[in-house]
Amino acid sequence: MDLKSVFSFRDSEDDAKPFLDHLSDLRVMLIRMAAVLVVAMVGAFFFRGILATVVQRPLVAVDPARASSLQSLGVADSMTISLELSFYAGLIVSFPILIFLLAQFLFPALKPTERRILMPVSVFGLFLFLAGVLFAYFVVLPGTLDFFFKDAKSMHWTPTWTVREYYSFTTQFLIAFGVAFEMPMVVLALVKLGVLTAEKLRKTRSAAIIVIFTVAAFVTPSPDLVTYLLMGGPMVVLYEACIWMARWVEPKQ
Repeated sequence: MDLKSVFSFRDSEDDAKPFLDHLSDLRVMLIRMAAVLVVAMVGAFFFRGILATVVQRPLVAVDPARASSLQSLGVADSMTISLELSFYAGLIVSFPILIFLLAQFLFPALKPTERRILMPVSVFGLFLFLAGVLFAYFVVLPGTLDFFFKDAKSMHWTPTWTVREYYSFTTQFLIAFGVAFEMPMVVLALVKLGVLTAEKLRKTRSAAIIVIFTVAAFVTPSPDLVTYLLMGGPMVVLYEACIWMARWVEPKQ
């Protein structure tokens, strides 16, 4: 089997295939996606030292001495955290290929309108996810770490963080912001499919803002008000941007 046959879209005539044949196609797709993800994870594992340094950088930016004070209490912490970082890095690196393999399976079942927006929406979604991660990494995370460190000191405690707790908190924090920034992709996809319109988005603005801050309260991995506002605020701005962009992408009557 050559690469051309692997990375090629099936014709819509495949819709007439028996149900068991579609299950076979699903199995092949899942195997290919798993293989791509594993290869990306293995490749990322060789750069685990760089990944660890990158994740520690927000802590170093606040105080260089704090990164060296992280404690490893588990015997297998180094390997467990390395695998976790490799998984996330491999998932991000292989995301375009995974989306393509998924599209390859779904393409025959989609309507022409849905086919046209599938790949642009996937690329736009990856861009928004990375934008959310970078925004959290450079803007929100350093201030959040500094807040918790100083808050512990104000309680007359010694803030001794473990490696496992720090990496778990940091990765969840970055992913939460990445997922939150996916809102425009979902909204614009619904607008393009005719489910939503710019007028509906304007009329439901007040309710949407309430929902946004409610979701931000649950998604934000830290309970401080600053982080809460820094997540909810950009999401409100993105919602307003969606209203303007909806005018350009909604189907013309």
